[in-house]
Amino acid sequence: MDDTAVPGTTDIPMSGHQALSDPLLDKTLENMAASAIAVDDDGLIVAANSTAQSLLGRDATELIGQDFHDLLHRDNHGHSIPRTRCPIRKALLTRDTRHGDTEWFARGDGALLQLSWLVTPYTSDLGVTGALILLYELHQGEDECSAPLTELDRLALLAETTTQLTSTLDVDEALHRLAALTVPRLADWAVFDLLTERDEVRRVLVMQHKDGIRVERDDLQGPMPPVPEESPMPLSRALRGAASTLVGPATYQGPPDSGIAVEQQRLFTVTGMHSAVIAPIRGLRDVLGALTLGRAQRHDAFTPADLPLLEDLTRRAGLALDNARLYQRQRKVAETMQRHLLPQLPVLPDLKMTARYVPAPDASSVGGDWYDAFALPSRPRAHALAIGDVVGHDLDAAAGMAQVRNMLRAFAWSRPEAAPSAVVTRLDEAVMHIAEVPMATMIFARLTLGDDALWHLRWTNAGHPPPLLVTHDGQTHYLDEAHGILLGTGVTRPRPDAVTVLPPRATLLLYTDGLVESPKHSIDHGLNRLRRHAAALAHRPLDSFCDSLLDEVRPHDNDDDVAMIALRTPPDRGSGEGCLARAPWTKGD
Repeated sequence: MDDTAVPGTTDIPMSGHQALSDPLLDKTLENMAASAIAVDDDGLIVAANSTAQSLLGRDATELIGQDFHDLLHRDNHGHSIPRTRCPIRKALLTRDTRHGDTEWFARGDGALLQLSWLVTPYTSDLGVTGALILLYELHQGEDECSAPLTELDRLALLAETTTQLTSTLDVDEALHRLAALTVPRLADWAVFDLLTERDEVRRVLVMQHKDGIRVERDDLQGPMPPVPEESPMPLSRALRGAASTLVGPATYQGPPDSGIAVEQQRLFTVTGMHSAVIAPIRGLRDVLGALTLGRAQRHDAFTPADLPLLEDLTRRAGLALDNARLYQRQRKVAETMQRHLLPQLPVLPDLKMTARYVPAPDASSVGGDWYDAFALPSRPRAHALAIGDVVGHDLDAAAGMAQVRNMLRAFAWSRPEAAPSAVVTRLDEAVMHIAEVPMATMIFARLTLGDDALWHLRWTNAGHPPPLLVTHDGQTHYLDEAHGILLGTGVTRPRPDAVTVLPPRATLLLYTDGLVESPKHSIDHGLNRLRRHAAALAHRPLDSFCDSLLDEVRPHDNDDDVAMIALRTPPDRGSGEGCLARAPWTKGD
């Protein structure tokens, strides 16, 4: 290294694609406030500024010429990460600009650092290609936050904002993420005012940086007065879509021209903000709200140079909120449609019946689970029970569910004396030829009150999880007979029937697989878990029985919807209470 080299950097021989390092690059890196490392196309480190060397606890001689991934990148246990799983290396290979959080890097002393990173392609004046890697800690200190942002800092913030906001479809979560990105990095306060679908204003989030932590101020949140059409005040203008503005306490010291200006006066008084910027949050078609960033503890004021960054942030926020609102609107439509498609339960003599439907947490998974119960015309005390699941998790599945349920009702009503297997066979033929349903599972049963004053259940199962019968004293039995293939396969096979007598005060539970399936466990694990909890809850009232099963049995990692229908038989009028009396198994018609 000659006398003109920049301190903290080291040159390497310039040959082939490793010739990225040059004095201009060294000087550029050293002028950056953030930890910056330059690598060539193969991922070998060719330059590192003194900030990076200090952060990583390694001097230039330990870094230059080493493979960035092999030397530094680790998992949270300090183990090397396979190259195929390294997002930084993938960005290098594809020459993309990418950003990430919560990656672990090894210091020279063996300690692990959890850092954010930004990778962007680099081409030198000599035409040599490589990439710049920016490393920075997830939580910056107060002094760092007060320092002016460099261009790479701004680029990193925008990249992080895009990553954070595009990875959620929840409006509240998106706002909290943006508040965490801007407070305290840019400001001491972040205030979000959103317009509702009725053009009402609501202050949905106020975040403060206090004593080194972010605090949500519920006392400053809530409904706001309407937006005046002609008001020149900054927040009113921003909510009408005007450009971003610099504001201060003096802006609202005069007589307020509207109720919303009164609220702004109160905001500046309570928060002690001496400088703020207000920018509109625009969606693709409409103004969605406004973001106010304010400084109280920080002594430096916002300047016009800060406005482009704020507008970039709110532009990304607007797109994220637009997507989140569209998602929530679609989810509401799907849930409303499905709930309206689910039936009212009939009233049966001395028999208690209840049902539950829980939508999937993801709107794209709302769809095909359903239940049904209705009277049959053959005799007064004959009723049909059904539970099913149409393959797919979207609005098409919900529409297919409605087709299957309606056809089942028609076939069952027109042939009230037919065995359940015969009705489902007819339904399977219709699914194959006239319904827009790929495949479906279901259980169809006929429930009748016999001359012995006991309820008799006859059913067939088309590829569905078996019903669970629970006696009042906690004995359990899965009704796993009469199991046939699911609907829509095109395979013609006889479908079996089975029949059982339901004991007095027993509970019969029909459910969909969302209650017992988990990505982490087998279906047998879920069925055993359901059996144990159902036995323990056998004495509960029927509504409490179902609610407790949903709370205690449904896997937390399951993204499927759940349908359940449960019935409980009346007390014994004679003898035999508490036994699992079962009639002989019979085949279908």
